[in-house]
Amino acid sequence: MNPLIIYIETLLTTVFALRFGSESKYRCIEEIPYPGDAYLRPLLSEKQEVTFEERILLIVALLPHISPQTLDLFFMRNTITDRPHTEFGGWTGTSHSGFLPTGETAAFVLAREDFGKRQEVVRILNKDHWFYKNNILRLEGQGEGEPFLSGKLCLSEEIVAKIYNREYEPEYNASFPAKRITTPLDWSDLILPYNLMEELSDTVCWIRHQQEIREQYHLNRIVKPGYRCLFYGPPGTGKTLTATLLGKQNGMDVYRVDLSGIVSKYIGETEKNLAKVFDKAEHQNWILFFDEADALFGQRTDTQSSNDRHANQEVAYLLQRIEDFPGMVILATNLKENIDDAFFRRFQSALYFPVPDQRLRYSLWQNMLPAGWLGNTPEELLHEAASFTLSGGSMVNVVQTCALKLYEQEQPALTLEILKAAIRREQAKEGTLVN
Repeated sequence: MNPLIIYIETLLTTVFALRFGSESKYRCIEEIPYPGDAYLRPLLSEKQEVTFEERILLIVALLPHISPQTLDLFFMRNTITDRPHTEFGGWTGTSHSGFLPTGETAAFVLAREDFGKRQEVVRILNKDHWFYKNNILRLEGQGEGEPFLSGKLCLSEEIVAKIYNREYEPEYNASFPAKRITTPLDWSDLILPYNLMEELSDTVCWIRHQQEIREQYHLNRIVKPGYRCLFYGPPGTGKTLTATLLGKQNGMDVYRVDLSGIVSKYIGETEKNLAKVFDKAEHQNWILFFDEADALFGQRTDTQSSNDRHANQEVAYLLQRIEDFPGMVILATNLKENIDDAFFRRFQSALYFPVPDQRLRYSLWQNMLPAGWLGNTPEELLHEAASFTLSGGSMVNVVQTCALKLYEQEQPALTLEILKAAIRREQAKEGTLVN
C-alpha cells in the first residue's frame, strides 16, 4: 500500500480515538511518523516550505481524489442527536456518494477543540495564503451568513491534473470562456515588415528575460510584472498568427478570449466572466489574446445613463485586471481608432500589422505555394501573384481554391489562369475586385 495512504489512515484513526476517548498509540497527531513528501512535492513548487498544518490540510483536500473510502469514517452519526456530527463538517456531491471535506473537516482533524489551532486553519484558508495565491487550494461555496469554515475544500484543476499525471488544459465553457490556439507553423514562417519584426524581437526579449532585467536595473518598484501589447491592422495581416507563434517560440500556451462569451447585458456579470479568465490564468505561463478587442475596450462613454456607468465600470475593471496580470496580454483590433486613447499608456507596445507590400507578398507566396505547383516558370507565377494586393489571410484562401481546382482538373502544376481566377474570386468576396 502507498505509504501516504497508510499515514492518512493512521492519522484519521488517531484523530477519532483522541476525540472519542478510545485507545490510541499516539498522544497527538504530530507523533505519527510521516513518510516524507515524495507524493506531495510534485504538486508544489520545489522552493515552497510547507508547515505541518499546511501539509495535513492539503492531505485532507487530496483524500477524495486519492483514497475516498478513507473518509467514510466521517459518516459516523451522533448517537445523542441521531444526525452527523457537526464538527465533522463535510458535504455530498451530486454524483459522488462519498464524504467530501469542508474547512470544518480540516479544523476537526487539526484542531478539534483547540481554538488557537482553529484560527491557524482559518489563516491557511484565507486568500492571502500561498495556497490561494498559487492556485493550489481554496475554500468556496459558503452560504450567506454561514461560518467561514463551512466552505468546500477545493483543489484547483491544475493540481488535480498533476495528481493523475496528465497535462492541464482547461476546457472552453461558461466558467472559462477562452480557448487554447495553436499553429503547425514556426517563427521562420512569420513574414512581416522588418521594423515590425524588430519590435517583436524586443517583445520576445522581455518575455524571456523580464525577471533579470527588472532585478538587474532595480525596476521592481516602478515596473509591474507582465507585458501588455496592442496589435492593430487590417484583417488577415498576421495578428493572430503572431500571437500564437509568440507563445510557441517561448514555450507558452496562448488562449484566445471569447469576448462574446464574456460581455453580458446583466450588471456585474461581465466582470465575473472576466474574473474567471484572469483568475485561472494568474498562475499559468499563458498569453491571453483578446481578438477584436474593441468590442469591450472601445470608446468609453459619457455617463448619461446607468447603462453607460455600467459599461464604464466594466472597462475600468478590465484595465485593472490587465495592469495587475503578471503574464502577457495581447489585444488585437482592426482599427486603432476603435481603442480608447486612455488605454494606450497601459500598453508597453502598440504594433501595426499592415497589408504586405509587393516584396513581402512575393515572399509569402513563395512560402505558401507548394514547390510542385510552380512547374517550369516559378518566377513568372510568383511575380504575377505578388502583383495583386492581398493580405496573408486572403492568400491562404487563394491557395485553398487553387488546390481544389488542381484536384478537380487533375493537373499537377498551377497555371496563371487558375491562379488569377482564384485571386479574382477572393477579391470579389472582399469587395476589392477591380474590373
